[in-house]
Amino acid sequence: MKTKLTERLIKGEIIISDGALGTMLQEAGLEPGVCPEIWNAEFPDRVEKIARAYSEAGSQAVETNTFGANRFKLSHYGLQDRVAELNRKAVEITRRAVGPDGIVLGSVGPTGILLMMGDVSEEELYEAFKEQCVALAEAGADVICIETMTAMDEATLAIRAAKENTSLEVICTMTFDKTIQGDFRTMMGISPEDMTIALKSAGADIVGTNCGNGMENMIAIVEEIRRTDPLIPILVHANAGKPHFHDGKNIFDETPDITASFVPSLIKAGATCIGGCCGTTPEHIRKMKQIVNI
Repeated sequence: MKTKLTERLIKGEIIISDGALGTMLQEAGLEPGVCPEIWNAEFPDRVEKIARAYSEAGSQAVETNTFGANRFKLSHYGLQDRVAELNRKAVEITRRAVGPDGIVLGSVGPTGILLMMGDVSEEELYEAFKEQCVALAEAGADVICIETMTAMDEATLAIRAAKENTSLEVICTMTFDKTIQGDFRTMMGISPEDMTIALKSAGADIVGTNCGNGMENMIAIVEEIRRTDPLIPILVHANAGKPHFHDGKNIFDETPDITASFVPSLIKAGATCIGGCCGTTPEHIRKMKQIVNI
């Protein structure tokens, strides 16, 4: 029986997860305006190639191509009736890539809808997360990874939907920006301390941060999480530095060596599961893995 991710992290193991998927899909030919998740059905070999590249680079945990595979996001493409299918196919693809011993992280992103605007009810949002999480669990995902959240109400609803309707461990991460005062807040004004307390109370087994920052800025965020809770496992998926726009696309200049150089400080701060977000590649993961293995 596979040891649970939280057990491994609490015992002190540092787990390396994967890097960017969106930018890698674009490199593989995903055109602007095309639903990334439809590739699970139309180009599964390309999606699997990316997942396999991360696994071979040293990722022990790899995310599914399901970040936007909820009914609200899929409705923009007329695919709202294919939630279960696209989530299932994504898990199958990732499992083939990582093998039976690898950890499949079922990615669950935000819906793009703010509850405070009144466009959707809590019940409708909960049901959307439930639909996706159940599909991921039934297909064989090992962990639900709720990520890139900025609003507390949406994050806690997603956690509840996962915990109440599956038996899987749940990760939840939020995205922070550095303020002019030098601290970190989500777009909705939530601090890492606020996040840690609320998400743990909602049932998250692992908390953390992804996107928005390069690895260096993640250190201070992790330190605040660890001051708030000395025990909870912390996941970090950092960008390859801050992007700049060039020739019609975002460019990330942080090299694999630069990214990996911050890993020891991140571990010292309290991070236990480390990977990448926008702009990171299998080579970034390979360098991180080498640092951890030293």
